[in-house]
Amino acid sequence: MTTQRSLSTTPTRAPFHPGPYDYGSLVGSGLTRFATLLIVALLAVILGNILYHGLPGLSLRFVLGSADRDMFDVEKAGVFPMLIGTAARVFLMTLFVIPVGVITAIYLNEYANPVALTTRVIRSAVSNLAGVPSIVFGLFGLGFFINFAGGSLDDLFLPKGSEPVWGKPAILWASLTLAIMTLPLVIVATEEALKAIAPGLREASLALGATKLETVRKIVLPQALPGILTGGILAVSRAGGEVAPILFTGAAYYMAHYPKALTDQFMDLGYHVFILSTQSPNVDQTRPILYATVLVLLLLTFTLNIVAILMRSRIRKQMRSVH
Repeated sequence: MTTQRSLSTTPTRAPFHPGPYDYGSLVGSGLTRFATLLIVALLAVILGNILYHGLPGLSLRFVLGSADRDMFDVEKAGVFPMLIGTAARVFLMTLFVIPVGVITAIYLNEYANPVALTTRVIRSAVSNLAGVPSIVFGLFGLGFFINFAGGSLDDLFLPKGSEPVWGKPAILWASLTLAIMTLPLVIVATEEALKAIAPGLREASLALGATKLETVRKIVLPQALPGILTGGILAVSRAGGEVAPILFTGAAYYMAHYPKALTDQFMDLGYHVFILSTQSPNVDQTRPILYATVLVLLLLTFTLNIVAILMRSRIRKQMRSVH
């Protein structure tokens, strides 16, 4: 009887329906809808503008063409070297940022004492890292990776007075700089995925005799994999169009060949958009190339995101079939 009475008196949340004279709720509801529609409208205007001006200049010759003839000529310009360079540095960045971000999130969520001073300092550092302007990351990459790490490697392995191999802008340093910039996205997304796993799974695994590491490796990480991929998608989305971090660390104005080694510079779609916008001898004439390059950059970013989303959906289906 007591149980039935307590169940019958449990408060339930009724759907929100503002009354006819509840003007405050009507204004609040209208403002939230307006803000949502404003975001959708702005996105539609931006994408519509790029598609309208970029589609006429988009062609197979433009996408697969090189920039060795004249990068400012509408009839001769191509973006294939920039496409290769952008895809390569995003791929390298993903290889660096995912392992480091996941390991850091596992430590913070599974091993670290949540009220310890060191844990609070690490969480504060991650939060502050997310708010640092991207140009600051570029200057950090120039000072730390190129001048300090690269210069030290050259001093250690090369004869004195020889041309620098590591102590110069390269796709390796640009990718590492982007990895540090996007690290907070992966850490936060992975931590949220780890927190969403039911504690009972960990307790059952430990009760059956598994060690902490085995529980994390065989129970926690597979369950958190879709959330980890979400962090990777966010990192790729942000890094794909960034220019400031690679401005000092690896992007080249023009290169006659593709990057063949980690110490080579590379051409980049985002940096090429900057060049077309600021270095063109005739801005009106190169505007179709500019819009078409932006459209290619968006398509590349969307393609990388779609691949990651499909992988995440497939993993989720496999997990549902197992359960």
